[in-house]
Amino acid sequence: MIIIIDENIAFAKEAFSEFGEIKLVHGRDITNAALKDAEALIVRSITKVNEALLKDTPVKFVGTATIGTDHVDLEYLKSNNITFADAKGCNADAVAEYVFTSIFYLCVKNNIKLKNKTIGIVGVGNIGSRIERLANAIGLNIIKNDPPLKRKTGDNSFKELEEVFDADIITLHVPLNREGKDRTIHLFDENNLKMLKDRVIFINASRGQVVDNEALNKIIPLKNLLVTLDVWENEPNVNLDLLENVKLATPHIAGYSLEGKVNGTTMIYNSFCKFLNIAPKWEPEFPEVENNLINEPDIDSFEGKLEAVFTKIYNIVNDDKNMREIFKQPPEERGKYFDLLRKNYPLRREFINYHLSPSFKDVRLFNILKAFRFR
Repeated sequence: MIIIIDENIAFAKEAFSEFGEIKLVHGRDITNAALKDAEALIVRSITKVNEALLKDTPVKFVGTATIGTDHVDLEYLKSNNITFADAKGCNADAVAEYVFTSIFYLCVKNNIKLKNKTIGIVGVGNIGSRIERLANAIGLNIIKNDPPLKRKTGDNSFKELEEVFDADIITLHVPLNREGKDRTIHLFDENNLKMLKDRVIFINASRGQVVDNEALNKIIPLKNLLVTLDVWENEPNVNLDLLENVKLATPHIAGYSLEGKVNGTTMIYNSFCKFLNIAPKWEPEFPEVENNLINEPDIDSFEGKLEAVFTKIYNIVNDDKNMREIFKQPPEERGKYFDLLRKNYPLRREFINYHLSPSFKDVRLFNILKAFRFR
């Protein structure tokens, strides 16, 4: 069996070599011709999986080691009896940690106190539900918006999108739906962005097209928005004017923890074993984290303490700095640079790997960090 796998999928050879010949290919170089002998294909979000890619190939299994499926033509796979698997939830903890690292950095940088503040969560699935749990632990007021989940559950705690506009922090965690009543392309268009409060912290770590990037670039200076963007329209060719205007910019790596990556591989591996009707054998081994003891920071403010703890583990400013190096690249090389940032990203470790010192005196801080899975 020949299996084509995106070269950036963690432990690809270790996990799948037992099944046959593994060919690792850059996600943007996976073509119809490359699949002429392949029976299985495992991708990430940069590969468009559709009829043009799969027609007249022997592919019978497609897996995506990602939480989103907007890059996959699911109807085509179904109509051609091609088995499909995704990795929903694989990096949910990593994205939640990214979001709160961003929030506390922006709070400290802009002297924002979180007492009595409200967070609006748009999309309350695997990631959004974690954001909700952690926001509760911190003591934030919460406005949740998720129309499909409201219809499914009948839960009136889900509010209309317009109510989210009153929040002090807004974070987006919706799939990219191109049509229908739950369409999310340009969910935040110019009209909706104009409705936001001044100096709101606005975070998009879902899909770039959920926010109209040109409109956002126009509204940022008018509303003094404090924006974190991990995802961009037209990746890998990002809007450089917008990049200049946002406070934190990263190259679609919010979920790039080692645990998140390996979880994605493991989920697709298990689905592939099920497809082949064989028992899974491979299990990943994680390296130990060195210097994993967290002491209580000698800082007065609540926001400053959490920012110091999170930054010790994940320095989001380094990712922002590397992203802004794109300005120094020749125009024709900028897209390639964006992809290389992702390919060469030094996978961070999740908070669950870190231990709290017994000397902690701040009980509230201690309990909040436990909610963030610190041991």
